[in-house]
Amino acid sequence: MSSDHPVSGVAGRYATALFELAEEQSALDAVAADLASINVMLNESEDLRRLVRSPVFGADEQGRAFAAVLDKAGVSTLVKNFCGLVIRNRRLFVLPEMISAYTAILAAKRGEMTADVTSAHPLGDQQVQNLKAALKSATGRDVRINTKVDAGLLGGLVVKVGSRMIDSSLRTKLNSLKIAMKEAS
Repeated sequence: MSSDHPVSGVAGRYATALFELAEEQSALDAVAADLASINVMLNESEDLRRLVRSPVFGADEQGRAFAAVLDKAGVSTLVKNFCGLVIRNRRLFVLPEMISAYTAILAAKRGEMTADVTSAHPLGDQQVQNLKAALKSATGRDVRINTKVDAGLLGGLVVKVGSRMIDSSLRTKLNSLKIAMKEAS
């Protein structure tokens, strides 16, 4: 295992192993694309998130259901096998973190940074491009953006780049206002 990878823990170990296999097979970008499509499916389907997170489902059940989803999505054999291993080892609930870790390893190899952006509504392509440009000017490096939607934010964004977090969500602003009003009374 390479020590220059910017990840740790269970997710980091699995992601590093997948990265090294993908690198051996010259499939880094293909695996990244497959993982990105899995991530999109997880973000869009509450049922799929429940399948991934719930300990109620046995490994066989999870394996069959997830394999069907992966077949329909057309992911590579390497990613299917990886997900099968994750399921057999009862670690499917960590898959979203494994995907993030893989993305971080790939970005580090390319000299890029990864930003996790959570918004109240899906961001348009132009908004993502503007955000990339703003983050590149702030960090001086190319930035890969992972987007996630959380309607609970009400509006605004939460951006995490490395160890920095910028929270401009409406929910946080309202909570700050609520606290300030309590202190004033």
